[in-house]
Amino acid sequence: MSASFHFFLWTRLLGAAANQMLLVALAWQMYDITSSAFDLGLVGLLQFVPGLLMMVPAGHLVDRVDRRGVLAASLLLQGVVAGALGAGTLGGWVDRSLILALSVALGAARALQAPAQQAIVPSLVPPEQLAKAMAMSTAMTKIAVIGGPALGGFVYAMGAAIVYGACTALLAFSLVTVASIRKAAPRKSREPVSWESLFAGFVFIRHHKLVLGVISLDLFAVLLGGATALLPIFAKDILHTGPWGLGLLRAAPAAGGLLTAALLARFPLERNVGRRMFAAVAVYGAAILVFSFSHSFTLSLAVLAVSGAADMVSVVIRQTLVQLDTPDEMRGRVSAVNSTFISASNQLGEFRAGTVAAWLGPVGSVVMGGLGTLAIVALWMRLFPGLARRDRLRG
Repeated sequence: MSASFHFFLWTRLLGAAANQMLLVALAWQMYDITSSAFDLGLVGLLQFVPGLLMMVPAGHLVDRVDRRGVLAASLLLQGVVAGALGAGTLGGWVDRSLILALSVALGAARALQAPAQQAIVPSLVPPEQLAKAMAMSTAMTKIAVIGGPALGGFVYAMGAAIVYGACTALLAFSLVTVASIRKAAPRKSREPVSWESLFAGFVFIRHHKLVLGVISLDLFAVLLGGATALLPIFAKDILHTGPWGLGLLRAAPAAGGLLTAALLARFPLERNVGRRMFAAVAVYGAAILVFSFSHSFTLSLAVLAVSGAADMVSVVIRQTLVQLDTPDEMRGRVSAVNSTFISASNQLGEFRAGTVAAWLGPVGSVVMGGLGTLAIVALWMRLFPGLARRDRLRG
């Protein structure tokens, strides 16, 4: 692996750790202020909307300019958000409206970050190393998702402003590492800027059924099965723990994912990738169901770790298939659509979970989501039989 790829791994680790600490502090602070499940879901919705609006221009930008610059801009914007929250906490003027407004800014930052981060990897490694590189890249995120929430939860006990200050410092370091990446510019598209070129990512996905099936599977499975937005409620009201417990609950899926990523980097998937992907999503849905009924903190941590392990298998297969089946000059636009679907599954999933929880309660919301994920697996295997039969990552 090249030195530039290793600098990219550090960038992803530092940026993701800061983002995860920021989300833990933001969610706990919002619930402290409002005690509202709906507001927790609204935070997710307001992070999703900018991604939806920026999807087309962000993807086009990633295919037209140096992807390092786009990635750096997204990290800088997140640093501004963290700094504003820290200053507001110290000054005593953080309220519901400010948190919601800064959630929009976070959504805009992630709309730039996700396609740049996905599209840059194939330019740093040869095609035969892409699956391993994707596993390593995702492993960095999982390390951050383990350490970030846990550290954020513990530090929050000393004050939210300290968490936001730590986030700002980590994002500053990530700007140094992204500046050290070399030879990351894409093979730029020679198409003139037009409506056709702007929406070329959608056209490509629509005509490539395998890519469509992979991206839409993630959208609907996680949209229904995600329970992250409700973790403050489960931690505080069902499992009777504090911010440190919330941090561990948020870290548990990443712990399972990290162990799986290490195994996939050492033993890359080579055969039956389609069936393994669907099986992994089914295990994810089943684990979410068990979590919904758990009143044991230990059991909840365990099943969340299982859900993260299953999701890691699915993520590595999905991301590798999308990158290998997409030409480099199209990767920014296709990655923008893909990242928007991922954001939709996460942020809209949080909004869905919060809204349904306000109606059926947190347990009812998570039960409905787990069952929905299992139904999506069965339906998608029928709608995309070629994806289920896919044997190797490189078709």
